[in-house]
Amino acid sequence: MAPSSVNGDSAQDAAAEQPSTPELLEQLRSDRLWLLQQIDAGRWPDLRLDLAALERELGQLLEQAQERLGSPQP
Repeated sequence: MAPSSVNGDSAQDAAAEQPSTPELLEQLRSDRLWLLQQIDAGRWPDLRLDLAALERELGQLLEQAQERLGSPQP
């Protein structure tokens, strides 16, 4: 049976569209910055502590990924 995906593309097409590791790390950095800005702006006050913890953990994860890849952070 041939592989399928939700949107009907082949597995090969889906693999070709996946971001590279550096691109993925950059997107995660961007998302982390956005989350931090939202927290600082007072958005979701009832979730502030949990979101701040998530932001810190994401920062640590990104640092570890950079160390393992051996490339400097931007």
